[in-house]
Amino acid sequence: MIRPGRSLYSRIILIIAVVFAAGSVALGTAAWFYARIAADDAYDRLLVGAALQIAESIYAQEGAISVDPPVSAFETLSLSVNDRIFYKVVDPRGEVLTGYDDLAPAGSFADAREPLISDGEYRGFPVRVAVVGRLVSDPVAPGWTHVIVAQTREARASLTRDLTLKALLLVFAMTSLAFMGVLFAVRRALEPLTRVERELRSRDPKDLTPLDLEIPREIQTLVFTINRFMDRLSGRIALMQRFIADAAHQIRTPLAGLASQVDLLTEETRPERREQQLNRVRERTAELGRLTNQLLNHAMIIHRAEIAEFDTIDLAVLARQMLINAVPLSLDRDVDISFKEPPDPVLMRGDAVSLREALSNLIHNALKHGAETRLEVRVFAEDDAAIVEVVDDGPGIPVSEWQQVREPFHTKSATGSGLGLSIAGDVVRAHGGELRFRERSEDGFAVILHFRRLRDAPKPPDSGDAL
Repeated sequence: MIRPGRSLYSRIILIIAVVFAAGSVALGTAAWFYARIAADDAYDRLLVGAALQIAESIYAQEGAISVDPPVSAFETLSLSVNDRIFYKVVDPRGEVLTGYDDLAPAGSFADAREPLISDGEYRGFPVRVAVVGRLVSDPVAPGWTHVIVAQTREARASLTRDLTLKALLLVFAMTSLAFMGVLFAVRRALEPLTRVERELRSRDPKDLTPLDLEIPREIQTLVFTINRFMDRLSGRIALMQRFIADAAHQIRTPLAGLASQVDLLTEETRPERREQQLNRVRERTAELGRLTNQLLNHAMIIHRAEIAEFDTIDLAVLARQMLINAVPLSLDRDVDISFKEPPDPVLMRGDAVSLREALSNLIHNALKHGAETRLEVRVFAEDDAAIVEVVDDGPGIPVSEWQQVREPFHTKSATGSGLGLSIAGDVVRAHGGELRFRERSEDGFAVILHFRRLRDAPKPPDSGDAL
């Protein structure tokens, strides 16, 4: 039973949407990261510039180091009204010349010769700290003085948010456009499946001709499978219709004859004539029963040709058992029945039920319509072939009729149904073999079943299990 599920379109779109969402999150994270780096880089330049201006104002006079921080050093940093600025100037001896005594960067800065920038925290505020050193060349108190300038991160955070938001808007716009394009592309890509669906829905239920559509490579296997299925279904329906028509035609005649015999029986008053009519009714009933059995067996063979699983079979065991089962048919006649058994098992892959029916029909035909005094069944292997021969000393079948007798209901016998050789032929074809005949000679007339032999196979079950 087919259980309805999500459409292929929705599955593809869901997967693509998840990929796009993950990509957007990754791009958003990357945008925030690079926006923060850009904001820090911009404000770090201002922070170092302010520290350098303060450092330029340091001077030494008569052994005393002084500093006069210029106002311009803080004007640029004060453009952000929400940020706070802290600074400190330290002389070579480590004494604070001006600024906040407790301001200190993370790590040691005594040996700093180039500007140092680091993150830190001051008075509960996250800050960005810049350290700039300047060499004082005073002969009395030479050494390095250091300027430490710290700024809170509000302006940086604001710039980071602004840059990130603009980047996210761009990512969102591009993702939306790409997603809309993907929706259109997927819909177009799945259109051949929709065409196949429309073609199948619009067809008449009796129309089983192959689909003739221009389709992409990706669904060629699907359409090929559908066409192959419809071809097989068409063949099965045609076979079934032919079988029903043939069966109706073949059964109609004996039924009509039986009805006539019953009518005559009911009208006959003479005892001897009633007995004759009763015997004819029995004959007609037996004939109809045989025909019905043959028709059912033929239908079974046709059905099993498609579904039966093959097993390893010893053809000699199967043929010998079928010959034993047929012995009662010859009890009212003087017929010499023999079986020529091979020295080694003759193995093949096949359906035991179908093979048993084929052999049974051949032996039954030989006993009823062929053998006069002798019937022999031979099983042997020849190269890669497994062969069964049913040989009798009857008149045989003329060469001109060899092809005709393979067709259903072809018979010249008044009591035969014409299905025996047809059933055998269907079974042999289903096993990839061939039904052959050998002209009548001193050895007799032979019907031959020619199969593919199986070599080096495990020993099959004994006759009781196989049959």
